[in-house]
Amino acid sequence: MIKLGNFEINGKVALAPMAGYTFTSYREFMIPFGVSICFTEMVSDMGLIYGNKETFSYIDFPKSSIPTGVQLFGSDPLNLAKAVAICEEFNPNIDFYDVNMGCPVDKVTKTGAGSSLLKNPKLCGDIIREMKKVTTKPVTAKIRLGWDHKTINFLEVIKELEEAGVDLISIHARTRKDLYLGTPYYELIKDVKKEMHVPLLVSGNIFTPEDALNTLEITHADGVMVARGGVGNPLLITNINLLLDRKEKEEYTFQKQKEYALKLAKEVIKEKGEERGMRIFRSMASKFFMNFPNAKYFRGRLTTELNTYDDLERIIKEYEKENIL
Repeated sequence: MIKLGNFEINGKVALAPMAGYTFTSYREFMIPFGVSICFTEMVSDMGLIYGNKETFSYIDFPKSSIPTGVQLFGSDPLNLAKAVAICEEFNPNIDFYDVNMGCPVDKVTKTGAGSSLLKNPKLCGDIIREMKKVTTKPVTAKIRLGWDHKTINFLEVIKELEEAGVDLISIHARTRKDLYLGTPYYELIKDVKKEMHVPLLVSGNIFTPEDALNTLEITHADGVMVARGGVGNPLLITNINLLLDRKEKEEYTFQKQKEYALKLAKEVIKEKGEERGMRIFRSMASKFFMNFPNAKYFRGRLTTELNTYDDLERIIKEYEKENIL
């Protein structure tokens, strides 16, 4: 069991923060599959400070049944603290705050945020200190191994974060230079948990239950974060938990995937409206139907033709009819 402030996290699978995906309806959809803790999309500290309407929509959500944190990004400790204070006043349903110190995308790092923070471990600690001055809720951090393979410094960053009072650390087992390519370097963090005093979550290439088990066996972490691997495959979460409990995994079938896709589409429409919701759902829809026969054209249609919920139902029915499913 993971302890996060006053929260007890009952499970070993976290839903990782993902820009464009981990909005409220997606997070709530994933919880019944066995997610034990989740994070919002990245939220700009300056977007909150300047009162940007879209930015505020990311932190506007009801109380969840599992601990749900707002992931903030920025580079200035005082501005990140201001953002926390704004969140505290705006939404009491926020359970904790996470700082993005790992995003490798240029538009984030060029501002000094995301992975750029790893170049200055002391700054990472200062950010946590300032944030904790304005909230009694837990403050966590998501990091990478370092900026590149010449500057792998995650141990120094962890030391600064822990001295500053961080409540949990997540590590993506790649450097910034690696982006999301290649195999994560889990062997590099195999002993880090022994030196830590706070819970550890690890992420990177968790696409199968076996990936999660292998990652936990190597790192001895308290849990894994599932990101891209769970999009369109919510049973991944369920089957990781079943494998860890040494139970038989649930079968991946077309009918189940169809049911899940339709259910999530309805929830996204409820949150975002049909026009915007279905535009967003285009990036998810085809991922529900991987590895089925003759699915390439069908999946392409889901990516390009969805404008309404009826479109989704119609395209699925046409595929079922053609393939006698």
